[in-house]
Amino acid sequence: MKNSVLVMCSLMLAAVAARSQDTSGGAKPADTEQWEPVPVKVSPGANNGAAPSDAIVLFDGKNLDQWVMAGDRSPARWHVEHGAMVVDKAAGNIETKRLFKNYQLHLEYKIPANITGEGQARGNSGLFTASTGPGDEGYEVQILDSFENKTYVNGQAASIYKQSPPLVNASAKPGQWQIYDVVWTAPVFHSDGTLETPAYVTVFHNGVLVQNHFSLVGETRYIGKPVYKKYDRAAIKLQSHHDPSAPISFRNIWARELN
Repeated sequence: MKNSVLVMCSLMLAAVAARSQDTSGGAKPADTEQWEPVPVKVSPGANNGAAPSDAIVLFDGKNLDQWVMAGDRSPARWHVEHGAMVVDKAAGNIETKRLFKNYQLHLEYKIPANITGEGQARGNSGLFTASTGPGDEGYEVQILDSFENKTYVNGQAASIYKQSPPLVNASAKPGQWQIYDVVWTAPVFHSDGTLETPAYVTVFHNGVLVQNHFSLVGETRYIGKPVYKKYDRAAIKLQSHHDPSAPISFRNIWARELN
């Protein structure tokens, strides 16, 4: 009997101590539970690279119907060969018909196995997350053969061109398909054109994080300092670089709007 009384007293003291340490003010778990709105259901693709059910398919290996020439918005004049889009260096840059703001993008590219050249003249192209002009205006994630090819680090593959080197070099050997997965947050401007919030980009290269919510200081430029200029929505652009190396290829391009 004595032991039972001691046990009961211990339990009562523990309960009192617990109440004295309760800082919830009488709040309940349900007070911080959110039930609405219920997230929209999206079916993922059959594999990590396949487009989910809410994706906008920009290239599925069949045609260039979703693309136009960046210079005059005429039909894209690159080539479709064996399910891939091949750069036509004489034709120029191409961009999407559709304009985007914030989005998730999946893109696969291949540097030819027989690539030649060195530095910036070796498998050079670019993914412009927002095209603000017909040439190379906008915001560029660099594409280049950086497997064993020395160049300036803020110009190698997966760099934010002339602004941010990749955290690591995740480049695969030429001849292999490589992957960019990008999350783009567009800049926001005041009505007078001044910057309200900068652009941010996160990039995975072949499944490896290489740009972690990087804050851009303006549009990427080959010469000169980056600057922002006001825009609302913009096309996604692919670069036709005029170096003499063999043209690269793209496949399986899709985007999910995050607006």
